[in-house]
Amino acid sequence: MSVLFSIESHVARVTINRPDRMNAVDQRTEARLEEIWTAIEGDPDIRCVVLTGAGERAFSAGADLKSGSGASGLEYWARMNPNGFGGIALRQSLTVPVIARVNGLALGGGLEMVLGADIVIASDTARFGLPEAKVGRLPLDGGMVALQRLIPRNIAAGLMMTGRMMSAAEAQAAGLVNAVVPPENLDAEVDAWVADILKSAPLSVKAIKATLRRTAHLSPMEARAVQTPELIAALVSEDSEEGVAAFREKRAPVWRGR
Repeated sequence: MSVLFSIESHVARVTINRPDRMNAVDQRTEARLEEIWTAIEGDPDIRCVVLTGAGERAFSAGADLKSGSGASGLEYWARMNPNGFGGIALRQSLTVPVIARVNGLALGGGLEMVLGADIVIASDTARFGLPEAKVGRLPLDGGMVALQRLIPRNIAAGLMMTGRMMSAAEAQAAGLVNAVVPPENLDAEVDAWVADILKSAPLSVKAIKATLRRTAHLSPMEARAVQTPELIAALVSEDSEEGVAAFREKRAPVWRGR
């Protein structure tokens, strides 16, 4: 199977499983990823997603240029997935947080999938890059439009115009990565972030993500006035009362997601 998908204890784990191809994404893998994201959106029991690549060398090397799609750059642009590379780079309909577990190279579409995550945890051996210009192509599936919104414009331009790679430490300094750890500590670090998310009220987390994703282009006053469905649901939820009650009673809250 080109993508492994499992759900346990409110956590979905999505693993691109093509280590022999550095987890490059071909058309079949792309289609399977889109199916998985759609399934996650329809499962109210899922509260967090961990996205990664199999093996130790690569998170994902992006599009599999050897898969033989034969499409020209213009044809690819005309038919590309509105949700971005891997169905996640530009996805707006996913309400639960996505953690990118970057275990190695994240290049091209691999980096674009990282850009679609909400939290990025990287091994100190990870490298990030958008090398499309080196092969006469463009980072169309999220890179050109998303990277400059997450890191300083000139750093984004330098990466895309030269095809150079950025180390995990450099990515963290630029604000792209939340934490960098040795490879042997990667899973423990990811699990710690997952645990912290699960301690938070699920409707609050969804409302925060919705506001971050849908109002970044607005002024602070305009953004504050946006009433997303997720925001309203969190404000009128039973969990909003439970959280305060648990704090006063000095106990752990019991979240019901309603």
